[in-house]
Amino acid sequence: MDYVSALLPPVVMAVFFIGVIRVIVKTQGGANKAKEDAAVDAALARVEGAHQSSTGTPKA
Repeated sequence: MDYVSALLPPVVMAVFFIGVIRVIVKTQGGANKAKEDAAVDAALARVEGAHQSSTGTPKA
């Protein structure tokens, strides 16, 4: 019975890992993809706007 207690933790971790990978793959794309892309685009636009406004002003 020692082999069962030795194999149980790796098997549990493998099942958990497979579950996490399946969730990640299922949540990629679909309806959420457009919202996530829009959020990233908005954040990048804010950063670029702040960067351009800080470098676009001449120093006196």
